[in-house]
Amino acid sequence: MQQTDYKALYYALFGKVADATDALELGNTEKALEILIAAQQEAEAAYLNVQE
Repeated sequence: MQQTDYKALYYALFGKVADATDALELGNTEKALEILIAAQQEAEAAYLNVQE
């Protein structure tokens, strides 16, 4: 079993949150939601792949 790289997960999620914030500032709430959902799914998949 590999060790989870929480630092990498944090940076990946933080970058996506920044992208979503940018979309919100432009008034594009749908895009922001898409970004956040994708980020959540990607982080969950990365975490689960490491745990296997």
